[in-house]
Amino acid sequence: MKIRIGFGFDVHQLVEDRDLWLGGIKIDHTLGLLGHSDADVLIHAICDAILGAANMRDIGYHFPPKKGNEFENIDSKILLKKTLEIVGTKGYTIGNIDCTICAERPKLNPHIPQMQQCLAEVMGIDLDDISIKATTTEKLGFTGREEGISAYAVVLLEKA
Repeated sequence: MKIRIGFGFDVHQLVEDRDLWLGGIKIDHTLGLLGHSDADVLIHAICDAILGAANMRDIGYHFPPKKGNEFENIDSKILLKKTLEIVGTKGYTIGNIDCTICAERPKLNPHIPQMQQCLAEVMGIDLDDISIKATTTEKLGFTGREEGISAYAVVLLEKA
């Protein structure tokens, strides 16, 4: 069996009049993330990690953020499914995923089980194969000032 690891990172600005989508679920909050799609930083980091592990570039290459194209305002769960199809052409499947979301507010720990369930269903993997953690930056930097949210992901791909 051949294994490969990939790393992904994403960040989006918090703004008014947008829904907050993280890990494929809508979270009640006064601000949402600004982006070309639904701006789900967690799914975007996961997609980049998957693509990176397969040496297939990044999410912006496969789903370019051009105004008026098919990816504008798209649900990031669709991008995740398409990403799995792309790496599947090389024979790769998900071994496991480990993620961290950095945000001061809202508190994300209560939402993690629902995010895990949603992502496991979208990817067709066991719930135990996706780890999601949440942290703050102790009020430091753009996340500490609540200007944005970032996410990191590490993925293990397997090829029989």
